[in-house]
Amino acid sequence: PRKITAAEVKESLIAFLSLLDLWDQPDKWNAEIRSRFELYPMSDAAEGEALFTGYYRPLIEGRLTETAEYRYPIYRRPDDLVEVEPGSVLPELRGEKVVGRLEENRLVPYPSRYEIDALGRLKGKGYEIAWVKDPVDLFFLHIQGSGIMRLEDGRQVQLNYAASNGRQYKAIGRLLIGSGKIPEQEISMQRLRRYLMEHPEERDALFAQNESYVFFRFVDNGPLGSLEVPLTPGRSIATDSRLFPKGALAFVVSRKPVLDATGNLTGWQSFSRFVLNQDTGSAIRGPRRVDLYFGSGYEAGLAAGVMRTNGKVYFLLKKKATGG
Repeated sequence: PRKITAAEVKESLIAFLSLLDLWDQPDKWNAEIRSRFELYPMSDAAEGEALFTGYYRPLIEGRLTETAEYRYPIYRRPDDLVEVEPGSVLPELRGEKVVGRLEENRLVPYPSRYEIDALGRLKGKGYEIAWVKDPVDLFFLHIQGSGIMRLEDGRQVQLNYAASNGRQYKAIGRLLIGSGKIPEQEISMQRLRRYLMEHPEERDALFAQNESYVFFRFVDNGPLGSLEVPLTPGRSIATDSRLFPKGALAFVVSRKPVLDATGNLTGWQSFSRFVLNQDTGSAIRGPRRVDLYFGSGYEAGLAAGVMRTNGKVYFLLKKKATGG
């Protein structure tokens, strides 16, 4: 695989910015793009074919102090959580990250979702930053990685990803499909939420199957992607950061969902556009996965929840100058 440096990404972005004045002249624009940039398909399979999904920033009700109603905690990054990058010692592991905690000078796994939520391994240690009343809302906040929390007085505060426990992410939707409880053709974020609301007796056991746990922080100008840069709806994507250059310019060709006034999927609309690779996620793994950021709130969640389709991704890099 081709290795791409941060300098190459920067040069490519600067070159692209210099062409924006030609945006309203399609013929010149296309000619300049083709002459100045090399296009690299995301994967060798089917010229960059990838699975596109969507994510968004949910709006949830919460409180800054615990009450009888608001009793499910949102935790900040724990003080004893340790992140190690083994690539600094073993080059073949460059880009990998190991998360855990120190126990007698040994790195051991950080507590799982079950250990944190059911056994209370972090309870009372001062890591709580907010509380919510709905455990389903909290679970989906973890999946999305950021959110907006509305307080009792109407104020809104922004929650952003701070760290994770390093455990493997497991999609509970796939578990419900595998057990025959939700038909595969029906699976969506909305369908999954409905199942959880209709079967509260199954929630805790299902949640525990996904051992991954996310810790949050308050930010002023969110949501911030993994590069600590604000995300742009429809223009920011998340990919596997071990495989693809962070911050890189890309061109995508795919379809987006068309919804009616009640939020039901009525069809698909083709689209193509330039995007920036500004984020990553524990569920976005491998050379053929893309997560498109849809924005904040209810409507963004409806679209992101049903976004599951194929598309193509091409990374753009400025051509190297040739001598002569």
